[in-house]
Amino acid sequence: MTALLSLRGISKRYGAVEALSDIDLDIAAGEVVAVCGDNGAGKSTLIKVLAGVHAPSSGEIRFQGQPVTMSGPSDALRLGIATVYQDLSLCENLDVVANLYLGHELKPWQLDEVAMEVRAWTLLSELAARIPSVREPIASLSGGQRQTVAIARSLLLDPHIVMLDEPTAALGVAQTAEVLNLIERLRARGHGVIMISHNMEDVRAVADRIVVLRLGRNNGVFTTESSNAELVGAITGAT
Repeated sequence: MTALLSLRGISKRYGAVEALSDIDLDIAAGEVVAVCGDNGAGKSTLIKVLAGVHAPSSGEIRFQGQPVTMSGPSDALRLGIATVYQDLSLCENLDVVANLYLGHELKPWQLDEVAMEVRAWTLLSELAARIPSVREPIASLSGGQRQTVAIARSLLLDPHIVMLDEPTAALGVAQTAEVLNLIERLRARGHGVIMISHNMEDVRAVADRIVVLRLGRNNGVFTTESSNAELVGAITGAT
């Protein structure tokens, strides 16, 4: 499987503190890669590097085989790397359409409400989203539905890679299943998916590979068939 995104020797230092050290990571189109690790493992820093928030101190990022640099989040978006953060950044007083297109309206000087609504329905239908109405205010939606809206918004610019930061955190059983089904649909659409998660059951349900970070370093690559003892050992550093 050819890598869509490759990281080689990525390190990130904040003064004397090294948050990431020599990280290698490959993501292919149509693949879900889970990145796991304990608190302080470097997961959040890795997301920020890939989202263009922080530039790596050293190492190389290749996208579709070409070396790239990102000086900000807009560069990541232009490359085709979209990020859905854990807080979702949705406006609860606005409806689904307004949240999907916030900052990406179809016309610069006049909103094309009809086209926006049609596109919103089309995108949510492709994801088999259980949203009662695209005119429903975000405040009235469940946690799973809100996550769906945030993921749908990330797809507006047709990204190649979608990064999800703890997508099932604080969700109930039914809502979690809804989000995991959505991740599988992203894979079926050909997107590469990076899933940051502490929940190993959710990871095993959808991931093709599990990459473990520990203290800012690679500490193993596993499959869903790997035992819990192997995964816990890699996460905690137990031998």
